[in-house]
Amino acid sequence: MKAINRLRYPARLVLIGMLTFFLEGCAGAPSVSLFGAYFPLWLLSAVVGILGAVVSYRLFVKTGWTETVRSQLLVNTAIGLMVAEIVWLIGTGHFL
Repeated sequence: MKAINRLRYPARLVLIGMLTFFLEGCAGAPSVSLFGAYFPLWLLSAVVGILGAVVSYRLFVKTGWTETVRSQLLVNTAIGLMVAEIVWLIGTGHFL
């Protein structure tokens, strides 16, 4: 923090301008209307992907496949990523 306080006023403006320049990339992000509020599509995809991974784990436990399928963490993570990607593709209109 002391290094920033030592900067002179024009240098501070340049530093703030450089930092805020990269924040503009989120301006056109796809969003979804849920309950009257707009949420970014990536957030919805992440939540649905996590739910997909949890459901797949519960299905593996319920059916007894946990003894058959090795590396449950990797398998359920991959299933969650696939579900999240499908939600993302449907939300952006690139699916089918």
